[in-house]
Amino acid sequence: MNCDIITIGDEILIGQVTDTNSSFIGSILTSIGVKVRQIITVGDNEQSISHAISQSLQNSDIIILTGGLGPTNDDITKNTLAKLFNTKLERSPQVLSHITCLLQKRGIELTEKNRSQADIPTNCIALYNKYGTAPGMLIQAPGNKIVVSLPGVPFEMESIFTEEFVPWLTDNVRLPLRLQQTFLVAGVPESVMAERLQTFEKEMPKAISLAYLPSPGLLRLRLGFFATDHEKDLPMFEELCRKLETILGSDLFGYNNDTLERIVGNLLAKHNFTVCTAESCTGGNIARMITGVPGASQYFNGSIIAYSNSIKESILQINPADLDNFGAVSQQVVSRMAENAKKVFKTDFSIATSGIAGPTGGTIEKPVGTVWVSVSSPNGTNSVRFQFGEHRGRTITRSTLAALNMLRLEILKIVEKTVEKV
Repeated sequence: MNCDIITIGDEILIGQVTDTNSSFIGSILTSIGVKVRQIITVGDNEQSISHAISQSLQNSDIIILTGGLGPTNDDITKNTLAKLFNTKLERSPQVLSHITCLLQKRGIELTEKNRSQADIPTNCIALYNKYGTAPGMLIQAPGNKIVVSLPGVPFEMESIFTEEFVPWLTDNVRLPLRLQQTFLVAGVPESVMAERLQTFEKEMPKAISLAYLPSPGLLRLRLGFFATDHEKDLPMFEELCRKLETILGSDLFGYNNDTLERIVGNLLAKHNFTVCTAESCTGGNIARMITGVPGASQYFNGSIIAYSNSIKESILQINPADLDNFGAVSQQVVSRMAENAKKVFKTDFSIATSGIAGPTGGTIEKPVGTVWVSVSSPNGTNSVRFQFGEHRGRTITRSTLAALNMLRLEILKIVEKTVEKV
């Protein structure tokens, strides 16, 4: 079963608003066995909207629209739908009652513009919007096609889509089984991983796809296919997943919606370890990521943002001679930063960073993007030099993820040694 997603709004076309709705819808649809054929964006005009829907009806089973359902003059989606399907708008008493109650709770006067949002095509099923005044609309079109119109406001759209439309779809349409697993890898470039997985990909059944989804510092590997025989296909897919896990080894840190900071936090909490950070070029970003996880106070003691050399000397007790002889961006300095921070905060582990985020400040020996990351643990101190390129934002992101991944690996080493002793 195929689906087209059509986002409506001039604000998206001109770049004023980023379309996050399509990625949300696409991920949910894929997980329940619906294949997204295409995502397109059209402006706030009847001809463009009508043409996009008509074209999609020729090639897809489900068409999902977002946007154009508000109370203003440029919100024309439902009028366009009524014309396209040769019907008219009628005021829904149930929708009007919901709008009235919602606005009363918020202390907002009910205007005729608000009332008009209860006018919906006579051939549609209204989808309840508990957060807003514009209902979703589901039209069962000729040829067993399904057209769904949803508000463009993300939290309203997400609520209607997951709580109203998806349950309706799974109850009324027989969907294929989608088997999918996403493997999360840190610190391995896409090209390197492609080389490593050459044989694995050649031996995969043709029906199964492996997608590479890179982002700064991370790589997602999505393995998936539409199963036809659950009893036969599921064991085969699970065996393929185990084989990929073996190949990835310690580079694999999680699955699907896991995050590196959450995985690291779980490891620290599980083994009663604590950590701190001493950050220069990352400017507190590592601490921000760690403390973004609920319950981080159990294992995170604190951070020193030692951006200037004077703070490195006075707070972290870095020897001025090391700064003069080796520079702030050096193994000697970043190692001492990690070790001394661990003493200050009395933690089991510490992370330190020092680098040249750019776009200026580089030299021949230390070009822009040079970053030293150090992790101090009960086993000692491990420091690694990275070269992350010339983009400041990406350098900070990659440094942060590299540091968290180094911490993860150091924790695993400690845990493995403990298990061996037992």
